[in-house]
Amino acid sequence: MAVRGQPDKPVSCWQPYLILSQLSGMRYFISLLVASCMCSGAALGQVSATPDSVAVLPTAPPAPAPVAPWAKRPAVWRVALPVTLVTLGYLSRNENLLDELKEEVHEETREHFPHFRTRLDDYTRHVPVWGAYGLYAVGLKGERGVVPFTVCYGLAHALNTGIVSHLKRISRTRRPDDPTDFSSFPSAHTAEAFMTATLLHEQFGKGRPWLSVAGYSVATATGAMRMLNNRHWVTDVLAGASIGFLSAETVWRLYPAATRLLPEKLGRKLLLVPTYVPGGSVGVIVRYGL
Repeated sequence: MAVRGQPDKPVSCWQPYLILSQLSGMRYFISLLVASCMCSGAALGQVSATPDSVAVLPTAPPAPAPVAPWAKRPAVWRVALPVTLVTLGYLSRNENLLDELKEEVHEETREHFPHFRTRLDDYTRHVPVWGAYGLYAVGLKGERGVVPFTVCYGLAHALNTGIVSHLKRISRTRRPDDPTDFSSFPSAHTAEAFMTATLLHEQFGKGRPWLSVAGYSVATATGAMRMLNNRHWVTDVLAGASIGFLSAETVWRLYPAATRLLPEKLGRKLLLVPTYVPGGSVGVIVRYGL
């Protein structure tokens, strides 16, 4: 076929084969280019797998732990429940539903145990703290040393006694066995028993649950005997247990912070000796050695 403006050239018989050979050469070149790209990509992948060329991608910060609602926190209930029991006991001194409930419990108790009499509760309230010092004597180690424990015991006893005595004076609740005695609320024996049981639990009961069970069982028995002896209403006993528990817990939690405020050498020169006064009073003698 002749192109206008150009001279006609003879078509050689080898020209179709030349064109096919050119196309084959182009395919070969394209195949070689693709293969080289794949090889270079694989090489780059191998290089990126080496430790020196690993790209450190930014990791997302860990999700914050879910915050429990305040009502689900154990510390809230450890305070809210005792305070509620003390408040209900204080309100029961008036003529209301709480007063009727406590009198009904009292009647049931007297009906089933009309001749119950014992003075054992005068001593069982101190059993947990005696047990704690007995464990020290046999070489058992607790959360704190004997001197810090004695300081906590003295402070908790003072706090517990102060709260109980003030509530007795303010509430003026008559005793079930003596209408002329207005010192029923709260129960001092029960408060002392639960205070010492809580200190025993904090000092030795964390790794030995049986000691905690024993201490609180003695404290519960003390409160029960105060009711069986016809000396207290059930509300007096519940309030006393709550006050004793809160007194011990307050002192035990605040003691480490308080010791950091004292001079370092002061604790080394303090000598504390627990004392027992006839009549049921327990105290601590503090001596400062120069």
